[in-house]
Amino acid sequence: MRVHVDRELCVGSGACEMLAPDVFEVDDDGAVQVLQDEPDDDAAVRDAVSQCPTGAIALG
Repeated sequence: MRVHVDRELCVGSGACEMLAPDVFEVDDDGAVQVLQDEPDDDAAVRDAVSQCPTGAIALG
């Protein structure tokens, strides 16, 4: 599983960081930063993707 982020769509809500803090972090610019490009297939990562309010995060 590979994580893809469209930083242009990100609004920095922090939902992804709250759900999967080992994988996502909202940086000083207010956009998500991926800490692990290829995390384990984890329910928390999938939840973070599905909870993103703008759809800025995808799995591939």
